[in-house]
Amino acid sequence: MASANTPHQDDVDSDPETMDLFTDPPDYYPPSPKPTTETHTLLSGRVLSLRLVGHNPLWGHHLWQAGRIISTYLEATPSLIASKTVLELGAGAGLPSLVCAVLGAEKVVVTDYPDPDLVANLWTNISTTQLNSSSEPAAQKIVAEGYCWGADPSPLLSHLPPSSVGGFDILILADLLFNHSEHEKLVATITGTLSRRAGSKALVFFSPYRPWLYAKDMAFFDVVRGAGFVVEKVLEEKMGRVMFE
Repeated sequence: MASANTPHQDDVDSDPETMDLFTDPPDYYPPSPKPTTETHTLLSGRVLSLRLVGHNPLWGHHLWQAGRIISTYLEATPSLIASKTVLELGAGAGLPSLVCAVLGAEKVVVTDYPDPDLVANLWTNISTTQLNSSSEPAAQKIVAEGYCWGADPSPLLSHLPPSSVGGFDILILADLLFNHSEHEKLVATITGTLSRRAGSKALVFFSPYRPWLYAKDMAFFDVVRGAGFVVEKVLEEKMGRVMFE
């Protein structure tokens, strides 16, 4: 039997002060950062506007330098992309993929980690980009998918047109090599998605944001060679400003 001085359990549960003891006040946590917008100017002078998620632990809230550089490289060599199938890994805002669609790619599959905010943001950028002066939406050419490197690539390959069975003509990897622990998985995905047709390429552009780890960045290409691919350097450019300090 409970003592006369012991409160009944119902009284404890209904006491507002007791119920709020472990409840954080409404303004205890800072608000989530809001989405931001970045622009990229094409060689043609056209300006693409890209929405970035407010914050993401996988760094999807940045428009990375290699994404800009590879986009300009593709514009300067449009024959690489015209009428080709393209897969981008770790795309962030998806700038290179959008540029590929503008350049006349047959099909573009743009991917990032299967975080709902990241994938939804990719779809936002797709839906707000026009391919040409006739206002053809980029959604006619691009699809966005969540994808973990090294996973079964079948969902990605399912987007290929019937004439492209066997893999994508072009793979794009922009600023992914700093993920040293993921090199093997990235190469596994390249192996499983790149077409073996002549002319098929994986374009790997990166910036050594941590120069003291440059050797570990470059170790990626040893893994690539070990998988039977040929590595060829196509471009080196000194950046005018530092992205991270």
